Amino acid sequence: MTRSANYARAFQMHRAALMDLYEQLPEDQGTFSAWEGGMNFMAQADHLSVSATRFLSMIQGQTPTPAPEPSQTLTEARGRLWDTNEQALAAISALTDDDLARRVPAFGGREMPVTALLDMIITHEAHHKGQVWVMARMIGVKPPMFVKMG
Repeated sequence: MTRSANYARAFQMHRAALMDLYEQLPEDQGTFSAWEGGMNFMAQADHLSVSATRFLSMIQGQTPTPAPEPSQTLTEARGRLWDTNEQALAAISALTDDDLARRVPAFGGREMPVTALLDMIITHEAHHKGQVWVMARMIGVKPPMFVKMG
């Protein structure tokens, strides 16, 4: 398995489990958040969708596009997760070893290795997925296993 395929697999293990949980969430709970001012289910999905797209834009040397308007329904937020999942997997899988060795402009004008940005995509996904797991339990939904193994 190539290095980029390993990164794609790590991302997919988290995103696939997250998408499985989002399928279980009742539509009327889309605005639930665990604390005042916290992101609700729809905002969490939107945030992860936009973040993955932005990280990948940095890797590809592109200017990130502005975030779309917030999702109005949980169904819309789910759709964004599905769409960005496919885009992220294709972009990550297409990276060559030369791409992985590159340094790219990242946060605040600093340069970072592409591999560091890929690690950030994956850990950021896992971090917010953990928040969604707790929120799901708070509304009585039992999450699936925290990663999806193939």
